[in-house]
Amino acid sequence: MKYPCIAIPIKKGEPARKFLVELGILDKYLKISSENGELYIPIERELTQEELDELPEEAKQIEREFESHEKILTLEDILGFTPGYEIVGDIALIEADEPEAQRIADALLKVHKHVKTVLGAVSAVEGEFRTRRFKVLAGEQRTETVHKDHGCKYKVDLARAYFTPRLSTERQRIVSQIGENDVVLDMFAGVGPYSIPIAKKCKKVIAMDKNPDAIHFLKENVKLNSIGNIEVLEGDANEIARNFEGIADHVLMNLPHSADAFLDAAIYVTALQGVIHYYGMTHEDDLFDSSIGLIEAAAKKVGRSIEVVECRTVRSYAPHQYNVCIEVRVI
Repeated sequence: MKYPCIAIPIKKGEPARKFLVELGILDKYLKISSENGELYIPIERELTQEELDELPEEAKQIEREFESHEKILTLEDILGFTPGYEIVGDIALIEADEPEAQRIADALLKVHKHVKTVLGAVSAVEGEFRTRRFKVLAGEQRTETVHKDHGCKYKVDLARAYFTPRLSTERQRIVSQIGENDVVLDMFAGVGPYSIPIAKKCKKVIAMDKNPDAIHFLKENVKLNSIGNIEVLEGDANEIARNFEGIADHVLMNLPHSADAFLDAAIYVTALQGVIHYYGMTHEDDLFDSSIGLIEAAAKKVGRSIEVVECRTVRSYAPHQYNVCIEVRVI
């Protein structure tokens, strides 16, 4: 079948293409072709004489056969709806009890060509190490992957250590606050999504976690990213942080369900004028005040005080529940 198009010398083709785009008549479903120094640009309708006059005088309006672009399928094309999911490395995650979970898993493999495995979560985040249980719904039988974010790589087994790509923007916000001479203590480092990009900017990072699997992958990721200024420690932050009195210019407390239990240790390690980045899960009726009160009380116990730097909502977590970040300077 022949379609209307503009024939024009190749050297004058790009301005013509841009003009047709501006008119909104470039046929995006057909491939532009060339032959014998001529470029053939498919259009959805014939040009008026006035429109044709806007093109170089060599331009001709003709009809010609074209190859079609393959239609890019979307999840909605296949399923009739857009499901909720997230992608870590080459693994896609959905809820195992999602209606039509198997159809969704198969569709994800078709649409996202780089995805090799689809996992269905069969539990919420649970236990002391905040891990989830999964079953493989489609693709390769594994839960381990390498996730890339802002120039860093994170090897992680999603069934053995907590990791979410959803906090990428929040992590970069923290990274932007770090100075080259700062010492940073990450109390709940996990596989290193805060510690590793921060280490690229600062003097030293002390990264700790109680989960031995998280520590294993954190050490792998330190090597993977060629980082030389991270001290990795396995153990309870309440105990091992006591070895670093007043050393930290920034203290990260990204354990939002129970960070309050570690406030005494956080105050202990924070340098004069140092900043604590405290994460919590709070109700919409009391987003910040109660948490600020807890931080203030911990500081007061040892004769210190705090100055609130910023309070922000990071994301919605559950109905009426929010993941928040409270940043305070310790004086």
